[in-house]
Amino acid sequence: MSHPAHSRVRFSIGLTGGIGSGKSTVADLFAARGAAVIDTDLIAHQLTAPGGAAIAAIRTQFGDAFITSDGAMNRAKVREHVFAEPEAKTRLEAILHPLIRIETERAAAVTKSAYLMFVVPLLVESGSWKTRVSRVLVIDCPEELQISRVMTRSGLSESQVRAIMAAQVPRATRLAAADDIITNDGSAEALTSQVDRLHALYAALAVENT
Repeated sequence: MSHPAHSRVRFSIGLTGGIGSGKSTVADLFAARGAAVIDTDLIAHQLTAPGGAAIAAIRTQFGDAFITSDGAMNRAKVREHVFAEPEAKTRLEAILHPLIRIETERAAAVTKSAYLMFVVPLLVESGSWKTRVSRVLVIDCPEELQISRVMTRSGLSESQVRAIMAAQVPRATRLAAADDIITNDGSAEALTSQVDRLHALYAALAVENT
């Protein structure tokens, strides 16, 4: 997968995967090896925390009922609303996506590592992210394993988890978009060896790209 050189300034990886695939675990392993990891979910949480840059626009667009008493976005209420009304999801994304882009670019500008790794859960679903990174890394595991992991960590029911998965692109579509794939369905050692191999590749490609 090649992209125009002018669309990026540094060698970068877009890390993605379905819910419960282990994106955060893998990102932490790359960070421990020296990658500069920028997590768009974490940025979104900061933007929607009390005093976050997105709160005023969310309050204007959706109303006080979607803001908690301490001034944060009411995640549960918003999640329920956007699942029920796709148009509301579009409005929320119109607020968050430009702000997330500003913050990711700001974070990328101050990092000194050999390469950047952007953690983007909906990378394949978004039109622009694939053109903003040098390579796409997909974290993959069987869907039943995704479901059991999310149920264990979040307390959601199987039907709730399946609803979230249904809102994401199918596994096959995500894999088709990948330049690289890490299979996260086995031991910690197996996962680590895959990360080591790709980290070596990315470090080498980053040198070539300078």
